[in-house]
Amino acid sequence: MVNGPLQFGVGVSAKNFKRAVDRNRIKRLTREAWRLQKNELSEKIKTIQKQLNVFFIYTGKELPDFITVKDKVAVALKKLADKIDENVSSNS
Repeated sequence: MVNGPLQFGVGVSAKNFKRAVDRNRIKRLTREAWRLQKNELSEKIKTIQKQLNVFFIYTGKELPDFITVKDKVAVALKKLADKIDENVSSNS
């Protein structure tokens, strides 16, 4: 979704991962974890009629597996959803 209410990006440092293959794998894993879990956050954003831009930067030193990435993305999405709920309730 290019101009939708919820936009996403991911970056990986070339300093920590010299090979583009490794950087691209981390980005692919992160994008897939995001795709599978973004629906709840997307619905909240549509409900309050706002826009949210999210950018993840991977700062680890070693290649993660998909389960780890998915768990970390879930934690980040939960925090974002809680923050949105907090802002909506304080503005009401």
